[in-house]
Amino acid sequence: MKARLFGVAAAAVIVLAAPQARAQQFVNVLTGGTSGVYYPLGVAIAKIYGEKIPNVKAQVQATKASVENLNLLQQGRGEIAFSLGDSLKAAWDGDAEAGFKAKLDKLRVIGAIYPNYIQIVATSESGIKTLADLKGKSLSVGAPKSGTELNSRAILKAAGMDYKDLGKVEYLPFAESVDLMKNRQLAATLQSAGLGVASLKDLSNSSDINVVAVPKDVVAKIGPPFVAETIPAGTYKGQDKDVPTAAVINYLVTSSAVSDDLVYQMTKLVYESLPELASAHAAGKGIKLETAAADSPVPLHPGAIKYFKEKGVLK
Repeated sequence: MKARLFGVAAAAVIVLAAPQARAQQFVNVLTGGTSGVYYPLGVAIAKIYGEKIPNVKAQVQATKASVENLNLLQQGRGEIAFSLGDSLKAAWDGDAEAGFKAKLDKLRVIGAIYPNYIQIVATSESGIKTLADLKGKSLSVGAPKSGTELNSRAILKAAGMDYKDLGKVEYLPFAESVDLMKNRQLAATLQSAGLGVASLKDLSNSSDINVVAVPKDVVAKIGPPFVAETIPAGTYKGQDKDVPTAAVINYLVTSSAVSDDLVYQMTKLVYESLPELASAHAAGKGIKLETAAADSPVPLHPGAIKYFKEKGVLK
C-alpha cells in the first residue's frame, strides 16, 4: 500500500512539474513606427523566434523607437529592442536631455546591426536643396525624444542651426510627416532609418523631391558614433545622384534580466537568419556577423558573448 501511495505521489509530482518545465516564455520585440525599418525587421525576428525557440511566444510592439525602447527595457517591459547607437550611449550615460532620467544600468547589447542613414528629404517646390535652405522652412524632426529627433538636433547644431532657425518644427513619425508633405503642409522631413525606408519611397513615388546632402565637414563636427556615408543614386524615385550624408549604427539591445540561454538563442537566430531579415527589408542586407560585436557603447550580454566566441568574432 505504501509503495502504491508513493508511486501515486511521485506521479502527481511529475504531472505538476511538467507544465512548469514546459512553461512558455514571452519575448516582446520593441521596434518603432510601422512605416519605418525597425518594425518590419522586428516582425521578421519575432516570426523566427516563435518558430525556432522552443516554448517561446514572440510578439512585436510598435513604439516611438530608440529612447522609448531603452526605457521599456530598463523597466522589464521587453526582451529585445532596436536602438540607434547615440541613443544607446545617452541611455548608458543617463543623459536627461536625451530622455533618460537616470543611467539605464540594465541594458546589455545583443549586437550591432545596420547603419541608420540621416535622410533629409524636401519637396521640390519648397526650394530646399541644402541644409542652409532649411532656415525659415518647416521641418519634421521625428517623434519627440526619438532617436531620429536626437539626430535632428545633432545635424542642425553641426550645421550652425537650431530649431529656432526653422519656420516651424513638427514632431511626427515618418508616415505622418509624409502625409503632410503630400498635402503641401510641410516642406521637409528628417528621417533616420535604413536606406529605402517605406515612407520616403511612398513620398518619392507621388511627389517630386530633393534629397538634401549632409556634407562630410558637418559629419566631422558631430563625431562618433556618426560617420560619413552616401545615399546611392536611385534609392528613391527622382534621385539621380549619390547624396553624401551621415550615418549611425543601430543595435539590438536586451536586458541583464533576460537569461543567458535565451539571449544566446536570440543572438544566434538573428545572425544566422540574415537572408530572412534582408527579405523583410533591404536594410537587413547591412547586417554583418563580422562587425556585430564591435565598438558597442554598452556591454554585450553574456549570452551574446558566448555566441560570438563560438563564431570566432570575439576571442
